[in-house]
Amino acid sequence: MQDGLPQNNETKVALITGAAHRIGARTAKRLHRSGMNIVLHYRSSRKAAQALQQILNDERENSVVLIQADLHATAGLNTLVEEAVKAWGRLDVLINNASSFYPTPIGKVSEDQWDDLMGSNLKAPFFLSQAAAPHLKKQSGCIVNIVDIHAERPLKNYPVYSMAKAGLVMMTKSLACELGPKVRVNGVAPGAILWPENMDEVTQQRIVSRTFLKRQGEPDDIARAIEYLVNDANYVTGQILAVDGGRSLNS
Repeated sequence: MQDGLPQNNETKVALITGAAHRIGARTAKRLHRSGMNIVLHYRSSRKAAQALQQILNDERENSVVLIQADLHATAGLNTLVEEAVKAWGRLDVLINNASSFYPTPIGKVSEDQWDDLMGSNLKAPFFLSQAAAPHLKKQSGCIVNIVDIHAERPLKNYPVYSMAKAGLVMMTKSLACELGPKVRVNGVAPGAILWPENMDEVTQQRIVSRTFLKRQGEPDDIARAIEYLVNDANYVTGQILAVDGGRSLNS
């Protein structure tokens, strides 16, 4: 369901899933300040989404709308895209950012956990991309998927999440093949950017020590990479850009 309906215009439009917090919110700010109108998707974080909408609309009137949706409801994903297109009559960019992340140690994995992790990290991005593709083709637009360095190096106790992100990497490459030449499809693989809840400081420092830059990254590092792939990478498709301080090079 969309909150607010501005008039159509010719400004580029980006739909960002899971945009109320963290990397999604930083990405919304960067793309907005580059001149785009933004469709902020959220599931349950309505207050945070409204606060971000207010900040950005104060900078540029009627430039941000909200759409609430449960991405697990696959039948509603076409409607989500249609609502996004309706706001300004076009869609130029899809950022598949929304994600679930939690441990699933072998021997304790439930089917519900499988469905949740595969659904948010792989199934929903695929069906959203499929729904958005005709609109993106009209604008020679692009898709950016937020993957993970653990798509190639599995994270212990997180096998389902790691597999889902590995699938998202292949989806990125496959859609680059399927949707070219009109639509570019790329991914960004964050490293040590935001810590999972309940991760102790010793573990955090151990992870940072394995990066070649010896420091934690910031959400804006990811947002800048996304902005590059959206605005400046006109001859780049089917690629995964690791933003991890060199951690993925360290065996």
